[in-house]
Amino acid sequence: MSLYSLLFRCILTLSLHDLHLLLVLVLGWLILGLAGLLRPHRVGLVAAVLFPVGAVIALGVALLGGIALMAAHIPQVAVLPLGLPDLPFHVRLDALSGFFLLLLGVAGAGISIFAAGYFRSGEGTAPGLHCLQYHTFLASMALVVLADDAYFFMVAWETMALSSYFLVTSQHRIPEIRRAGFLYLLIAHVGALCILLSFGVLQGGSWQFTFDSMRSARLTPFWASTAFLLALVGFGAKAGLVPLHVWLPEAHPAAPSPVSAMMSGLMLKTAVYGVLRITFDLLHIRYWWWGVLVLIVGLFSGLFGAIFAAVQTDMKRLLAYSSIENIGLIFAGIGLAILFEAFNLRLFAALALTAALIHSLNHSLFKSLLFLATGSVLHATNHRSLGKLGGLIRRMPWVATLALIGTLAIAGLPPLNGFISEWLLLQSFLFTPQIPHAFLNMVVPLGAAALVLIAALAAYVMVKFYGIIFLGQPREASLAEAHDPGWLERLGLAWLALGCVLIGVLPKIALRAAGSVTGALLGQAVNVSTPFWWIAPIAPAQASYSGLVLVGGIVVVVGITYVLVRVLAHGRVRRTVPWDCGYPWQTSRMQDTAEGFGQPILHMFGPFFRIERDTPSPSDCSPHYRIHIEDRLWRAIYQPIEIAVQHLSNAIGTLQGGRLATYLLYSFLTLIGLLVFVLWA
Repeated sequence: MSLYSLLFRCILTLSLHDLHLLLVLVLGWLILGLAGLLRPHRVGLVAAVLFPVGAVIALGVALLGGIALMAAHIPQVAVLPLGLPDLPFHVRLDALSGFFLLLLGVAGAGISIFAAGYFRSGEGTAPGLHCLQYHTFLASMALVVLADDAYFFMVAWETMALSSYFLVTSQHRIPEIRRAGFLYLLIAHVGALCILLSFGVLQGGSWQFTFDSMRSARLTPFWASTAFLLALVGFGAKAGLVPLHVWLPEAHPAAPSPVSAMMSGLMLKTAVYGVLRITFDLLHIRYWWWGVLVLIVGLFSGLFGAIFAAVQTDMKRLLAYSSIENIGLIFAGIGLAILFEAFNLRLFAALALTAALIHSLNHSLFKSLLFLATGSVLHATNHRSLGKLGGLIRRMPWVATLALIGTLAIAGLPPLNGFISEWLLLQSFLFTPQIPHAFLNMVVPLGAAALVLIAALAAYVMVKFYGIIFLGQPREASLAEAHDPGWLERLGLAWLALGCVLIGVLPKIALRAAGSVTGALLGQAVNVSTPFWWIAPIAPAQASYSGLVLVGGIVVVVGITYVLVRVLAHGRVRRTVPWDCGYPWQTSRMQDTAEGFGQPILHMFGPFFRIERDTPSPSDCSPHYRIHIEDRLWRAIYQPIEIAVQHLSNAIGTLQGGRLATYLLYSFLTLIGLLVFVLWA
C-alpha cells in the first residue's frame, strides 16, 4: 500500500467523526461569547484570551472542512436533540459545506487574531458584549453551512442577521450608524422572507422540512423556476446584488473594521452557498434562462460596483462597493455554470463553477485583508476620508506592505490569488461558443468583454485606493504621528496576505478543493492531473498556467538586474532628487485627490450617477466646491417605497387616535363584513 493511500485511509477514518467535532467547535465559539459576559468591561480578558482562542477554533473548523473535501463522496448527517418536538435540527457535512467551512475558518482565524489587538474600551459596545456578538456571528455562519433542514437553516440565518446587526451598530449613539443598521436589518428580513418562501415551494406539498425530502421532490418547471427566483432574490439581498445592494455601502462603513471584514469576506459567501445549495443540490433540473439571468445580474452588479467604487472618497465605502463588484463576478461564474449544465456541457460547467468557488475563497482573503488594513489606518490617523490621508507608507511600513499584497491580489495581477479565479472565469467565457444555441452563441461571449472591463476598472480603483492612502505626501499634519499597529494586528494581516500569495503561487491547492465540490454537484471536475506547480483546467494545449514558474521568472529577472547594476557596475549608487517639473516647492495640494481620480469615471459613466454640484459665486472670497454623488436606484426604487410606507403609516396612525365609540364602530363593521363573507361563501 502506498503512503498516499495509507494517509487517505487515516484521514477517512478521522472524517467519520468530523461532524461531531465541528459541532463541538461551534459550541466552543458560543461558550467563548458567553465567557465575555463574565467580565464585560475587561478588555484584557477579551483581547488576550477569548479572541485568540476563537482564532484557534477557526483553524480547527478550516481543518475539518478541508478533511470533508478529501472525503467528498461520503456525506455525514446527524439529528440534534434540539428544535421543536416534531422538527428536530438536522445537520449535514458534505463537499459543498466543507468548502465554505474551510473558507470561514481560514479567513476567520486571521480576522480574529487581528480583532484581539484591535478592539479596545471606550469604543461603543462593551468588549465582553462585543465578544458575545462576534462569536455568535461566527457560530451562526457555520451552522448556516451545516444545516440540513429549512427550519434549522432559517434559525441560523436569522441568528446571523441579528448578531451582525448588533455588530454593525456598535457605535449606536451615532444616528447615521443606527440608520445604516436599520436599513441592513430591513433588507436582510426581506431576503429571509424570500428564502423561506423558496423552501416552502421546494417542499412540493410535503410536510417534511428536511433537505433530503426537497431533493426527492420533482417540481414542475413553473414551481422549480419559482423556487429558484425566490432563492435568487433572497440570497441576492444578502450578497448585495444590484438592485438589492443599498444596505452594503451603508453598513460596512458603520461597522468596526473586523466586523466589516467578516461581513464582506465571510457573510456574503453564505449567500453564495445558499444559491449553490438550492440550485445544484435541492433542485433536480436547471434551465438555460436561469443561467442567463444570473449572468446578466452578476455582470451588471460587477460593473456597477466597480464604477461606484472609483468615485468614492471614503476608504471603507470604496471597499464596500468593491465587494459588490466581486460578488457580481462570483454570480457571473454561477450563471455560466448553470448555462453550461443546462446544455449538458459538464466539463465547462465545472470550470465556471470552479472559478466562482475559488473567487469566493480569494475574496474572503484579500477583501478581509484590505478592510483590516483600513482599520489599522483608522486607528492610527482617526481619518476615514481619503482626502485627509497620504504618505503612510513611511509611517506604517508593515500595513503598507501587507495592504499592497491585498491590493495587487484584488486587482487581479499575477502571481497572486485574484488572478487565478478571474483567469478561470475568462477561460469559461471563451468556451461559450460550444453552447448549441445560435442566439446565446452570439450574445454570451460579449460577457468576456464586460469581464475585462470590470477587471480594468477594479485595477483602476485599487490604484486610487493604495496611491492616495499610502503614497505621496501626507495631506494632514497629524499623520506624522501615525504608526504601525501591534503584533497581533500585524499577525492577522500577515496570515491573510500569506493566503493570497500561497493560492496565487500554488493554485492547484484551491483547484483540488473546488474540484471536490464540482464533482459532488455536477459529477465532473476540471483537470488536476498536472504537476503541483502547473494547472491546465481543460487541457494543456488549450489553457495552462504556473504561478510558481512565474515567480521563478520574476526572481531571475530581479537577480540579473541586481547583478548588472550592483555588482558589474562596482556597486555605485547615485541618489538624486526626483524630477520636480521645474517647481521644487511641492506640497500635498499638488497631488491627485480622491475626487480628481474619479473624474474620468464620472464623465464616462455619468448616467449611472445622480450628481449635485455646489459651485460658489464669483464674488465669494473663500470659495468651496462640493460634489455629491448618489445612487439613482435609491431615488428610483427605494425612496418611492419609503414615501408610500410613510403615508400608509400616517393613515393607519389616524385610526389609533379616535374615541371609544369609533373603535366600537370599527368592530361592528368588521363583524358585519365577516357575516356577509360567511353567508356569501
